[in-house]
Amino acid sequence: MPDDLDLLPEHGGHLAENVAYFARALRVAGLPIGPKSVLEAVQAVEAAGIGGREDLYWTLHAVFVKKREQSIVFDQAFRIFWRRRALIERMMAEMMPVAPGPEARKEALKRVADAFAGDLPPPPPPPDEPPRMELDARLTVSDREVLRQRDFEQMSADEIAAAKREIERLVLPLDAVRTRRFTPDPHGSFVDPRRSLRASLRTGGHSIELRFRAPAEKRPPLVAICDISGSMSQYSRIFLHFLHALSKTGRKVHSFVFATELTNVSRMLQAHRDPDLALDACGKAVRDWDGGTRIGATLERFNKQWARRVLGQGAIVLFISDGLERQVGPDLAREMDRLHRSSRRLIWLNPLLRFDGFAAKAEGIRTLLPYVDDFRTLHNLDSIADLCRALGENGRGSDPAKWLQVA
Repeated sequence: MPDDLDLLPEHGGHLAENVAYFARALRVAGLPIGPKSVLEAVQAVEAAGIGGREDLYWTLHAVFVKKREQSIVFDQAFRIFWRRRALIERMMAEMMPVAPGPEARKEALKRVADAFAGDLPPPPPPPDEPPRMELDARLTVSDREVLRQRDFEQMSADEIAAAKREIERLVLPLDAVRTRRFTPDPHGSFVDPRRSLRASLRTGGHSIELRFRAPAEKRPPLVAICDISGSMSQYSRIFLHFLHALSKTGRKVHSFVFATELTNVSRMLQAHRDPDLALDACGKAVRDWDGGTRIGATLERFNKQWARRVLGQGAIVLFISDGLERQVGPDLAREMDRLHRSSRRLIWLNPLLRFDGFAAKAEGIRTLLPYVDDFRTLHNLDSIADLCRALGENGRGSDPAKWLQVA
């Protein structure tokens, strides 16, 4: 931290008010901080006996930071908040893209700058400065295109809200499949004997007017099994919005979430037309959100308790997880094989595929790959749009076995 930062603004001694204000800024920047965390932070600062900036930094860090990726946001917010007022111009200058740094740090700076934007008044322009023309550095790339390619984990709060609105405007798949049942069709290629004989009764049997039928088409049910552990929480939340939009089309959608235990959230998503209310109901029903990961035990429970209920009529299964299972045993391959044989298609959506250097080296990923029909990424709006097109094609995607050969 800079040497010329003050521990408390104005040295006024308003410790609780400043900690609460700092927590509000972190919450706007995207960190999940509630009133309980604010009270714990104030109590921790008072109990630790703060003697300097570093002590305050690590005390608040221990309370507010729950995951490793949140440390960057916390660090930048601390630098801006616990400062002298004369340093604001220099801090804003540090945020300008003069010397680009790591991508994660630039995203954190943007989120923190958005969080403090409402509290910092804009500087007045010089009196004799001529008018300036500002050019968009992205040239022909629109804000919407940038949003569609941005990673969900790097989005600010406003961008996440915009992404949810984009998901509602997606062209959802209409992947109708032919069934063994028939439906009346005047242009069908099969004669319907029963309807033809009924029509002949109207003329007393003097003439028989043929009636035709064709195979009925039906959209197969969709079953989603979403990993909501700590590394997958943000991606699963966005994908649950997609499942909510999909359920409003009249299609059968069965949604399950898991971390250390399996929870059926289908009714919560279908009971509310507002996606935020639906996600809030899911959050109240799920007890292990942001917990650990137990893929093998979860698949075993799904196959025993839910498979016969929801996997009928050629259901398509979407398995959303990073595949990082801590305890890989023979039950993981057995249950994944059973799930694959019970479904029409098994599509694995893994956000780790967003990295160019991804390789299937983890034991859990190598165990699951042989039993999936398609292996795709899930990290931005474009990947969800690609999934919609893949569901509409009703075909097999890229061969997942190639990832085993690369690794």
